[in-house]
Amino acid sequence: MMPPKRTVPHGAWPSPVSARSLTDAGVGLRSPWLADGAVCWLESRPAEGGRTVPVRRAAHGVTADLLGPGWDVRTRVHEYGGGDVLALDEALVFCNAADQAVYRAAPGGTPVALSVPGRDRFADLAFDAPRRRILAVRERHAEGGGHAEPENALVALPLDGDAPSDGGVVLASGADFYASPRVDADGRRLAWVSWNHPNMPWDGTELWVADLAPDGLPAAPVRVAGGPEESVVQPVWLPDGRLVYVSDRGGWWNLYVWDGAASRAVLPMEAEFARPMWVFGEADVVALDARTLACAYTRDGLWFLGLVDVDDGRLTPVELPAFTRIGDLSARGRTLAFIAAGPAEPGAVVTLDLTLDLDKRTPQVAKRGMATAPDPAYVSSPTPIRFPTGDGAVAHAFYYPPANADVRAPDGEKPPLIVRGHGGPTSATAAAYAPKIQYWTSRGFAVVDVNYRGSTGYGRAYRDALKGQWGIADVEDCVAAARHLAGQGLADPARLIITGSSAGGYTTLCAVTFHDTFRAGASHYGISDLEALATDTHKFEARYLDSLVGPYPARKDLYEARSPIHFVDRLAVPMVFFQGLEDKVVPPNQAERMVAAIDAKGLPVAYVTFPTERHGFRKAESIVAALEGELYFYGRIFGFTPAGDLPGIPIRNL
Repeated sequence: MMPPKRTVPHGAWPSPVSARSLTDAGVGLRSPWLADGAVCWLESRPAEGGRTVPVRRAAHGVTADLLGPGWDVRTRVHEYGGGDVLALDEALVFCNAADQAVYRAAPGGTPVALSVPGRDRFADLAFDAPRRRILAVRERHAEGGGHAEPENALVALPLDGDAPSDGGVVLASGADFYASPRVDADGRRLAWVSWNHPNMPWDGTELWVADLAPDGLPAAPVRVAGGPEESVVQPVWLPDGRLVYVSDRGGWWNLYVWDGAASRAVLPMEAEFARPMWVFGEADVVALDARTLACAYTRDGLWFLGLVDVDDGRLTPVELPAFTRIGDLSARGRTLAFIAAGPAEPGAVVTLDLTLDLDKRTPQVAKRGMATAPDPAYVSSPTPIRFPTGDGAVAHAFYYPPANADVRAPDGEKPPLIVRGHGGPTSATAAAYAPKIQYWTSRGFAVVDVNYRGSTGYGRAYRDALKGQWGIADVEDCVAAARHLAGQGLADPARLIITGSSAGGYTTLCAVTFHDTFRAGASHYGISDLEALATDTHKFEARYLDSLVGPYPARKDLYEARSPIHFVDRLAVPMVFFQGLEDKVVPPNQAERMVAAIDAKGLPVAYVTFPTERHGFRKAESIVAALEGELYFYGRIFGFTPAGDLPGIPIRNL
């Protein structure tokens, strides 16, 4: 007989999911690839200061790092990076975080620089085998770190010989941004994506193809698809010379194929075969042969794996019931490697042998992001919800109830609810195991993770619903989610909390400033002043707000009207802020001005800084301090004592 559960107030439940356990056991996983019976991936380790390491797991199960402690694989192109590793049969090519140079590392050898360290940044690495050169997006910053916008170009770096002093041979230039340099199987043609201000890559891009002349330079480029109002991403060459790409011209990011003369839709459907290109190297589509693609696609916030016949336009789903988030695909022959997660399955590197019969296709987990799978007794499973919001629209979210096998709440007590607004804002949350959500639900909080209007995965119309409405539509949806759940008796209306990071932090600050629904909030490197963001951010996002708010400075009035910093007199709830002091995306002054204004009002406010963190916290001690600090703050504000020995944070005016 199971012992009776103890009765403990919500928020004070003892939990085995500690902040330290999340970082000690947890690593970030991305960019898997297959090689000679082994599976490899990049592993970001909070316990090593966020260092990213390439790892190889041999067929017999032995795992080893491919680079020593002095190396950290990460590019800072666009500040968000990606596409920073390329596996060749003879060597590993990668971007090194410390000096942003490209290196070649032969097995067991010392890495050799392919570019001049410290001069340029590179990303989206690709191999031009016939010419033995590396193709990349190059981002060149002004000498001495001046304020001029960096210049972007597609370049080629020789795989052999000395690093070129000129930063490589320029293959394409003149556009504001480039991505996805891809050479066809014969080495005769080069495809790439480009776009210009004020567009972001999910607004409008162009897909180009050019013949490669004998000297390796592109000749007679042709625009295959795209334009100011069509987002084209992820070009993939088929072995027969056709080019597959993803376009949203039909209202959804769907598959198209170009035969050298014209394009046609492969599989029109209300699903999306891509995600917003915040980082380079996204791979939701890979070619298995001349007519078969392996694809990750999303419907209603859930991700699936499928095989697509390009000629017949037929989709064959691959059953993976444990996983609801799938991406980062790569293939070798008919074996796939990808990153996947599910409601009770932490993010993992997964392999799948498609040569086996259907009943024998068992996905193999090569590496979990956490050392062990979570105990199901403490896991809260998400429920997709739809709810009415502003302008008669419907918004989407995932609801997580409190879950803990050891305790129960006092009769009649409703849980405090944490409303989470994701970053981006052009992004989305998924119904997959999120350790930070379980940290809260195992302590007696309910959580709702909101895919507000503007989120991806629900078609272009839903994504575009945030255009001109940032700070309004996203906030309305978070408010509506809280009221919807409180109205159903699933949350305590007196303990509604909102939290978010980056753009989600902006949604948080708008919600507590312009609405009276929430009783506390937490901003993790969030935006308080849109005008400051528009005039003090990096090139990639320099014109992002043109579509989300309006052109600046022509619509300076909108920037001021939607900036919480100008309306602190309306803010009447306690707030906690967490900020990296080296953040170039949302500089610290965004938080500091807000903290000072709240402090001057006499409201409870806390400000926790991390001197060496940038945009997003990578170090274990920072992640732990932010989680525990936020819990401590809520305990003090709502009058409960969290379980465990939490270090306090200074809270002014309490």
